[in-house]
Amino acid sequence: MDEHKETLRVGAAVRRRRRALELTLAAVAERSGLSVPFLSQVENERARPSRRSLEKVADALGTTAVELLAAADPAHTVDLVRADDRDVERGAGGRDGPEYVVRTLVRGHHQMQAQEFVGDHDPGREFQLRNDVLMHVIEGAAEVEAEGRVHRLVRGDTLYLTGGVRHRWRAAGPDTRVLVVAVAEHIEAVDDHGPK
Repeated sequence: MDEHKETLRVGAAVRRRRRALELTLAAVAERSGLSVPFLSQVENERARPSRRSLEKVADALGTTAVELLAAADPAHTVDLVRADDRDVERGAGGRDGPEYVVRTLVRGHHQMQAQEFVGDHDPGREFQLRNDVLMHVIEGAAEVEAEGRVHRLVRGDTLYLTGGVRHRWRAAGPDTRVLVVAVAEHIEAVDDHGPK
């Protein structure tokens, strides 16, 4: 399958979500800070949004970029992502900050999502995922702010956050590699502690 065509399918997921919310392209443009022509090209699969643009669209639609990507892909039973997979997002961290790379490790509409971040991303962005998330530092160090506390993680450290915990994080250096694994947003996690 042509991975570029598969990635472009996010447009249909954006359109479905926008229509379900009964929003116009102009309303999404205003909420996201992106132009109506660009959003139209994304929906019609003539433009491929960057990770940051997709996050802006997702925020405007009250969802996450991961969910839009998951809704865009057909489900796969087995999907191998090779170490040299070129389907990565590159950009500058923060305001003219160091370059970052984000590589999606689980594609499709699955119960679990995983991404590898190399370098920084958008350290000012706050996350609040519906379900649980695990962060593991593969290389370097990272600082995670959650529940009013800052946790410094170094190589080999893992931080687990339950769903609903607001958090933000930043890499401590350009060579930092962080693995983020989360239960997909479309899954309704049940807290079952047995009979009551």
